Amino acid sequence: MTQAEAGKVYLVGAGPGDPELLTLKAAGLLKSADVIYHDDLVSPAVLALATSDALVISVGKRCGAKRTSQAEINVRLVESARQGMRVVRLKSGDPLIFGRAGEEIAALRAAQVPFEIVPGITTAFAAAAAINCSLTHRGTASSVLFLSGHHAKEKNSDLPSTRIVYMPGPEFAILASEWLERGEAPELPCVVISNVSRPDQLIVQTTLQNLARVGGSASPAVLLAGWAFASTSRKDLIATALASAHQVFENRPFNVQ
Repeated sequence: MTQAEAGKVYLVGAGPGDPELLTLKAAGLLKSADVIYHDDLVSPAVLALATSDALVISVGKRCGAKRTSQAEINVRLVESARQGMRVVRLKSGDPLIFGRAGEEIAALRAAQVPFEIVPGITTAFAAAAAINCSLTHRGTASSVLFLSGHHAKEKNSDLPSTRIVYMPGPEFAILASEWLERGEAPELPCVVISNVSRPDQLIVQTTLQNLARVGGSASPAVLLAGWAFASTSRKDLIATALASAHQVFENRPFNVQ
């Protein structure tokens, strides 16, 4: 069982609702948390895993009705961790898919509060499983686009998409050339991660114009590209890597022994 650390915030994916679809790490954190701040969409069955001593507080937003503002949530996370509490911020599905995790991450970094992200099964994957249908199929569908029906009023709803390329291959020169020819900005942030979540995980931070310089990558690897990664500095990546014994490089090829 994963034991939550005092004075630390965990952004945890609660999955689509079935507690059996929680990761083992998420279940362990729920059982050892001092306080759980959860969204309204998190199912009662998942919340039931919390101990009777834990504070379980709803900070959800439904259909535009906000009981707790995002700014207030950020303050609560920071203050609870500074009080030495083991804090779980529980989000439906995966915290990094339309979960406003980016704002909470920024607030925690600014406050220098330790945090960790625990991914969950996003609802789209559970929905496809419910109808026994693959989201990708050779010859008919080679990509998946995630869209939200809700857009912040003050923001442009036609924002560029984040791209995630599975198994990008040993060389990136061809892919980079094709994207540049289509008019993509040379400064487009790119991150290549090999052996995601494993002890030998490697991270390369670069830009589209320098992607070809990354060279060969250990398999399995995934390419993340998009302006959403512009706020993630090399300093932030290094701090994350040091905390988890992972390696981070910038515009350099993987060095796999």
